[in-house]
Amino acid sequence: MGLGGCIILIAVGAILTFATDWDMQGVNLDLVGVIFMIVGLIGVATFSSIARRRRVVVPPATPVVDDTTRTRDGYSDGYGV
Repeated sequence: MGLGGCIILIAVGAILTFATDWDMQGVNLDLVGVIFMIVGLIGVATFSSIARRRRVVVPPATPVVDDTTRTRDGYSDGYGV
């Protein structure tokens, strides 16, 4: 599950907990909403820790050398400028 799925779980859980007043026999929708929000928060925490671990930047082994510097003697580009 990606970050988007976790955010959707949090949003659906908040809607079930705070924005509905449905009564279903045998199901407590407030509890289901809280469970969705907790699972979504755990998913966000897990996703962010994995993403932070993936962002390790290793410097290149060989240095980059810029060899585009040229001396301007007036005739090197063919226009005499």
